[in-house]
Amino acid sequence: MSNYTVESTKVETSDGAKLHTRLFKPIEEGDVKDNLVIVLVHPFSILGGCQALLKGIAAGLAEKGYKAVTFDMRGAGKSTGRASLTGFSEIKDVIAVCKWVCENLSSDRILLVGSSAGAPIAGSAVDEIREAVGYVSIGYPFGMFASILFGRHHKAVLNSPKPKLFVMGTRDGFTSVKQLQNKLSSAVGRVETHLIEGASHFQMEGPEFDNQMVNLILPFISSL
Repeated sequence: MSNYTVESTKVETSDGAKLHTRLFKPIEEGDVKDNLVIVLVHPFSILGGCQALLKGIAAGLAEKGYKAVTFDMRGAGKSTGRASLTGFSEIKDVIAVCKWVCENLSSDRILLVGSSAGAPIAGSAVDEIREAVGYVSIGYPFGMFASILFGRHHKAVLNSPKPKLFVMGTRDGFTSVKQLQNKLSSAVGRVETHLIEGASHFQMEGPEFDNQMVNLILPFISSL
């Protein structure tokens, strides 16, 4: 039997999209470690990205005593609205969910975690959200081809003074290790990287890496 519960809700964005949102939390309120909430941002909606891909990480964090929130961005899953190609409309989605977290979970500390295309979207939102205290990227698509869509997001996260952790597989098809290092060389503030030997981009989105992601996120939380 799992020692976490899941609650569903709808969150409305500033431009009227209704986002299907799930809260993962320990069964006992007394088991909650602190008031930091992890908000997870899923991969590219247009390629089938949805909150279900982040269920394993959210559940793993809840089992370790943290509240974690996943949601379908506009146009994905049961959320209304239309997905955008470049992920700029979706920044509003992240901001709306974080606002809901602050108002409904009495939290003033949020860790943003973005996977694949969710990483640039979360990265563009991090400084828009006062309560965001840190940022984790899983497979940020920094490479040349991906930058056609997401290049305009890069500056926001690289210029953010908030602590950042970038996790990537060494065989990521969208970004080479060298491209990652070149991009992060201009980043402001504390930047950590963790490379997973032999892992590809889409493998990292799969459930076999969920526990590893949880075990990388937990010490990062402790350092905030």
